[in-house]
Amino acid sequence: MNAGATAERVHEALRLRIMSREFRPGDRLDPAALAAPLAASVTPVRDALHRLTGEGLVETRTAGGFHVPALDEPGLADLYDWSAELVLLAINAWRRPAALPLLGDLADDAALADRTAATFLAVARHSANREHRLALDRLNARLHAVRTVEEHVLDGIHAELEALWQAVRTAERKHLKILCRNYHRRRRRAAADIVRAVYRAD
Repeated sequence: MNAGATAERVHEALRLRIMSREFRPGDRLDPAALAAPLAASVTPVRDALHRLTGEGLVETRTAGGFHVPALDEPGLADLYDWSAELVLLAINAWRRPAALPLLGDLADDAALADRTAATFLAVARHSANREHRLALDRLNARLHAVRTVEEHVLDGIHAELEALWQAVRTAERKHLKILCRNYHRRRRRAAADIVRAVYRAD
């Protein structure tokens, strides 16, 4: 396998492990310890961690190397606020509803975090500005681990997400904005409980 393919494989593997909460917030990520399970040398692992740092999934500390970012209530509230702002920007930049393609249905058995990401990416794909999709794709990755525990804190998440999805499918822009504001406001209010759920989760 060439160096480029190895780098991509290692990056994607580490990205998925972080998103799936295999590492806890604050955990140290040692390139040497991670290399063997990934069947790679230390160099592509270190390169992947630097790349993930740029994506917001890893942080570096002056005296301690690479870490999964710690999670606290103000930081999570900021992420929810940024998500709300991005989604509303994307909706405001939608092309004419008549020109929107029909979206495929989300698989019923898709994980909740994946369904949420797919819904907001569908919003961004309708935007005339492709930067909205790129920004939401990155933010979806940062929020993925959090979304895996939201249903343990908040009621009615599946119905809430289904309503969002249907509003995207039918291009009900005004209604979708209301749903998106309510979605993010509810999570912002519950940020402290969601943080606790992340740290309690196995």
